[in-house]
Amino acid sequence: MRKYVIMGVQGCGKGTQAKMLCQDLELVHISVGDIFRWHVQSHTKLGARVKRIVASGQLVSDEMVEEIVRERLDQHDWNYGFIVDGFPRNEKQAGFFLESYDIDAVILIDVPDQVVMERIMSRRLCAKCGLDYNLIFHRPKKEGVCDVCGGILLQRADDNEDAVRLRLKDYHDQTEPILELFRRKELVVVVDGRRKPEEIQAEIRERLHLPMRKAA
Repeated sequence: MRKYVIMGVQGCGKGTQAKMLCQDLELVHISVGDIFRWHVQSHTKLGARVKRIVASGQLVSDEMVEEIVRERLDQHDWNYGFIVDGFPRNEKQAGFFLESYDIDAVILIDVPDQVVMERIMSRRLCAKCGLDYNLIFHRPKKEGVCDVCGGILLQRADDNEDAVRLRLKDYHDQTEPILELFRRKELVVVVDGRRKPEEIQAEIRERLHLPMRKAA
């Protein structure tokens, strides 16, 4: 069983790398962001709260995030392991995680802030099927239209420069320091996130002594 945490500032490519790891290793991708987006799209009470918070450029509370992660991990559907994306966010959560689960590695996707800003400002989301696009790496065949379902591509409400700067500051102030806790336990693997996704994935697998990704 393999248990990983993937970290890095928002827009560094954590979700892409986590999904690539899960494809043929039978890991479960536990994305805090995806869980919250599901609640928003399903119009749940939690979703309404999250929508108000992110629209203002703020982050949801640590208590809310921890509750979501606990509930998800308690489902125990991760027979071969998991990769958690978007958690932990502070030292308290990191301590809880290390005490509760025997983590094999923390994967840090390292990307400069300016590159992250450019990537986030280029993100688009299909309003119909939820497919993610990025005008730098993954452009739709027809501008503003989803290749899969024909839905309209929109920019997320919190993908504006002021909100992104606030999230970058929060990451550097609150989340980045907990890496030291993981480093003391020699769990951190750092990869350069400025390259092509396939190259990043190959390095992650090499560093973690995992089988190379199977051809699609």
